Order: sequence, then C-alpha cells, then structure tokens
Amino acid sequence: MSLLEVTDLTKHYPVRQGIVVAKQVGTVRAVDGVSFRIERGETLALVGESGCGKSTTARLVLRLIEPTSGTVRFDGQEVSGAALRTLRRRVQVVFQDPYASLNPRLRVGETIAEPMEVHGIGDAKSREARVQELLRLVGLAPFHAQRYPHEFSGGQRQRIGIARALAVQPDLIVCDEPVSALDVSIQAQVVNLLKDLQRQFGLSYLFIAHDLAVVRHMADRVAVMYLGQIVETAPKRDLFAAPRHPYTRALLRAIPHPDPRRRGQVTPLGGDVPSPMNPPSGCRFHTRCPFVQDLCRAEVPVLRDIDAGTRVACHLAETLPPFEAEVGDGLSEVATRRLALYAAAKDRRASGIR
Repeated sequence: MSLLEVTDLTKHYPVRQGIVVAKQVGTVRAVDGVSFRIERGETLALVGESGCGKSTTARLVLRLIEPTSGTVRFDGQEVSGAALRTLRRRVQVVFQDPYASLNPRLRVGETIAEPMEVHGIGDAKSREARVQELLRLVGLAPFHAQRYPHEFSGGQRQRIGIARALAVQPDLIVCDEPVSALDVSIQAQVVNLLKDLQRQFGLSYLFIAHDLAVVRHMADRVAVMYLGQIVETAPKRDLFAAPRHPYTRALLRAIPHPDPRRRGQVTPLGGDVPSPMNPPSGCRFHTRCPFVQDLCRAEVPVLRDIDAGTRVACHLAETLPPFEAEVGDGLSEVATRRLALYAAAKDRRASGIR
C-alpha cells in the first residue's frame, strides 16, 4: 500500500466579471485530473514550467486548499473531515521562501516548538530538549533557539524550516521548491541535509522543483506536469536517459550550456504556454509539439503504461525517434558541475565542516 495516493485531483477557479452582480465568465483549470502515488521512503519530484500547477497540487495534498474533485488517500485512509488532524501531524511542508514562512515575532525555538504544542506532544521541558536536538540535527547550535529569523542567512532559515517540519515526526514532507531561493553552494548543503534526514528517519518527500540537476540528485521518480496535467512519470534514471514525452525532452534540452559554441545547437521550445482558462483541444501540448499530428489535436491522450514504471500521456510515445540528448547523458556541463557541488558539500558535512 502506497503512503500517499492521489487520484483524479482537480482544482478549478471560477473567473467572474461584474461589480454589482458577478457573473462567471470562465474557469481556470489550475490542476486538472492529476494522479500519482508516493511509496514509503521514496522521493517523487514534480517538475514543469512556472504556472503548470505544481504548487497548487502540493497545497491540495496538504489540504491547505480544498479540491474541486478527486481524492487524496494517506496510508490507505481518505483525507477528509476528522482525518485532517492526523494528516497535519504526519504530513509537513518546507516552503520556498524561508523568510516568509517564519513568524518574525517568534524566536526560533518558539517556532520549532509550536507544532508540538498544537498537537499536544510532550511538556514544556521535553519540547525545549527536542528543539535543541532538532537544531543540532539540521546543522545549527542550541543557542540559536533564542534568536529571531532576521538574524539568520537564507540557508540557515531554511534549516529552521526543516527543523520545524521534523518536530512532529512526520512520515511525508512536501518540499515546495525548498532550494530555489538559495545560492548554489547553499542549495547543495540543504539538498544533502534532506537526503541525510530521509535515510535517518525513513521520510518520504514530494519534491517540487524546476532545476533538473537538483531533481536528478534528489529524486527516485519524476512526474512531469504541463498545464495542470501530468504528462509523464518514470524512474529518475529512465526519464533522464530516455524521456518518452516531447515536453520532457524539451525540458532536458533547455538546460543551458556554458560553452558558447554549443548554445546554438539546441532549438528552443517554440510558442507560449496556452491559457489554463482555455486549454487546447486534444493534447494540451500539441500547440508547441514538433511531432504534432491530427490525432493530437482531436483526442486527449491518456496517461498509460508503456514500460516498467513509466507512464506517458502521448499518442506517439512508441513511435518518436530516439532521444539524442544534446547535453550528454541528459544534463549539461552546468548541471554536472552542480552535482559535483552537492557531492563536495556532502563530503564537507561528513567531515564536520559546515
């Protein structure tokens, strides 16, 4: 049984016009029939362009917003009503902006202890000891509990956010672009910290990101979103080596090259992302797809199994030409250097240097 199972999750926002009498004139299909699962101890990365619905999906899983339709099952139980309080303890979140997610009026120790107070975990003395333990765990010192968020760097604030998420001993952590606001070297430290914590506590992650170097270092499986729908899911190794959906191929080819002689070798993905108020008929990617056929314009592709562990929503997945990654094995030199940075940061952490 999967730890988290999402089935046909949908979130539509009505668009209204009028001052006195507001009339609905359209619907924004932010998330439109998303399904995926996360196993225990697994990291599923959710990737795609800005505005594709990644963060909305995360908020729906957390029930920070109510879905229009669809179900979320956690540990076999549908999340609704009385089950929500249990979900709040077992599923936590690390936000993108480490400063905006912290209360500037609370000391760090109070911020980390607050979830334990809400869920009635321990007494004041045991919570204080737990706060100090968590600070050490994320690479900070116990005396940092008495400081305020503005006294820390961005990377330190994100470590505080991770400590707060760990306070109630969750099973799943939703990471909503947790390193995108940080410098590259700090990204490496935070990503390696997340991986270390996963091994230590058996955590599962829903990891939302747009940086494919981070995804390759962090994920076990990858789900690719486009215009509110998942178009491909696959094990990380298979997706980077042989992407089956044209949009996934475009994402991999879009990784920048540091060598100016190679920058002109890759044709960028043309066109603009269609409006979620008026998505194209058939396959939503057909307006930008280099392989488009009449079938793509007329019929909506179903997310279907085509290989072991790989599901693709594309009519032409089996007939596309082999993917020749202009970026070597699927990542450019820039991304390869990023991965080397992560490894170096991990070595420093193992030797006690932060």
